[in-house]
Amino acid sequence: MLHLIWTCIIGLIAGAVAKLLMPGKDPGGWIITMVLGIAGSFLGTWIGRAMGFYKEGASAGFIVSVVGAVILLGIYHLYKRFTA
Repeated sequence: MLHLIWTCIIGLIAGAVAKLLMPGKDPGGWIITMVLGIAGSFLGTWIGRAMGFYKEGASAGFIVSVVGAVILLGIYHLYKRFTA
């Protein structure tokens, strides 16, 4: 249970840092920010494993989580640009 709470806290911080790094209007409040950070961590882990940086069972660190969240925000901004 404590691992899940820690994941949510790190996700919230990583999502907030990603929102600070990316210019423009971003979606949602603190829950969306937390989900963005957690999804960024999953994306960073997946990319890291595909490139051979992480072994099976290892997860991304904080910086890679922020990079993953920035990538997701970039995809969101591209999507909004082409649909608006």
